[in-house]
Amino acid sequence: MCVLSGGLDTTLPKFRFHKITFLRSLKVRIFLILLIVGLIPCFVMRHAILQNYERRAISVRSSDIATQVRILANHLIARHYLEDTSSEVINAELEQLSNLYDGRVLIINTELKIIKDTYGISEGKTIISEEVIRCLRGESTEGYDRENGYIEMTIPIMETVAAADLPVGAGDSFELVRGVMLVSASNDSVIATMDSLNRQAMVVESIVGVLIFVVTLLVSKFLFQPFKKIIEALDQVQEGYTSEPISVPDCLETEHIGDAFNRVLGRMKMLDDSRQDFVSNVSHELRTPITSMKVLADSLITQKDVPLEVYQEFMTDIAAEIEREDKIINDLLSLVKMDRKASDLNISEVDINALVELIMKRLRPIAMRRDVQLVYESLRPVTASVDEVKLTLALSNLVENAIKYNKEHGFVKVTLDADHQYFTVQVEDSGVGIPEEELEHIFERFYRVDKSRSREVGGTGLGLAITKSAIRMHRGTIKVSSLEGEGTDFTVKIPLKYIAAQPGERRTRRKA
Repeated sequence: MCVLSGGLDTTLPKFRFHKITFLRSLKVRIFLILLIVGLIPCFVMRHAILQNYERRAISVRSSDIATQVRILANHLIARHYLEDTSSEVINAELEQLSNLYDGRVLIINTELKIIKDTYGISEGKTIISEEVIRCLRGESTEGYDRENGYIEMTIPIMETVAAADLPVGAGDSFELVRGVMLVSASNDSVIATMDSLNRQAMVVESIVGVLIFVVTLLVSKFLFQPFKKIIEALDQVQEGYTSEPISVPDCLETEHIGDAFNRVLGRMKMLDDSRQDFVSNVSHELRTPITSMKVLADSLITQKDVPLEVYQEFMTDIAAEIEREDKIINDLLSLVKMDRKASDLNISEVDINALVELIMKRLRPIAMRRDVQLVYESLRPVTASVDEVKLTLALSNLVENAIKYNKEHGFVKVTLDADHQYFTVQVEDSGVGIPEEELEHIFERFYRVDKSRSREVGGTGLGLAITKSAIRMHRGTIKVSSLEGEGTDFTVKIPLKYIAAQPGERRTRRKA
């Protein structure tokens, strides 16, 4: 064993399939699959044909040899060759049989002695073989040694005994086994024919392989053509040459890919438009109070001997604009915090009943000033894993909006309920309602249904955007239903147990 020291890295480099660039190509993979699918049947067919020919050739050759041997066995009995092996006729037939099949013939008597060997090397010897013993019992055997290339068979030498020589009641005749013929025949001719067939088959296989290669190359190129069109279309979109939707209806898969990309492209356009609108709205919302303050300040500067009452009135208006600016900035900061990843949540076990009661207590003075009745109904005690600060901000926005956009002598009803997985907070009001066509936009930043009323009540258009962000950070949902002139109903649904997203899931959501 060799011991290495000095901190050397002795780890052998591992073969990584996915690092081979050309194998990552879909076109190459399609080509290889089609090529393999085309070539495997050729190999299987050649192997099956050769095996079938070998099996058939051996069967025919064995049948011919067995027929010749049985005829010769009858001659042996007729010439009494087992008692006297000097018959030139029989010896000539044995030599002829041996030469014809390029093999060897042994004549064995009932005492297991070899009385004739066409090779002339084993005569007078005793042979003990299972096949020979079984043959002496009247059972022929046949075998094929594929490795050495010869056929071996044993044929019993049968003599028919007349009834006169048998005991009474034994029948008219009876066959007795007088010996065994053990024949080994070469299979070289079959092997030579198989070699010739194999060479011819390989030539045909090579031609077919070349044809399959060419056809596979053309087919893979044809199949990949729709994907090439998609890549070219995507490159054009990336370079900014076009913003039109991609359409490649050549096959169902490319059509689906195109539709998916078009949805992503639409989403990107929407996000870009939303970003531009957001920047424009932020600029406008921040500029408006500053402009008002500048106008008021310039008015004070240009006037001489301003009465105290006018001075106080102008300063009050300036303070109001400063307060409005401060509210916009605070809402923007809250929204930025909501846009951060969910790991910024400070999760703890919170009594939701107590949290909602506290929100109602804080907002009750605002409701009293607007003559709006606040109703809180808790169907069961609820404790959940939430970020208390962010959830309080979200629910406060919902209840405060329900109060501000309500009718005189109206009501706001807050209902808390839960099941074994989620808790729900329903905020229902008798307010002015929201037009149906506006419902899908109310969670957008700086979006106002009634701009004049929003400015009157001091809204910035960020409250519902902040609320939705906070609820989504808790992996919850918010739904809204409304009838114009009758009221609005918001339903918040949040898991009782917060489960943080896995890193892979966060990446997926971020990419989406």
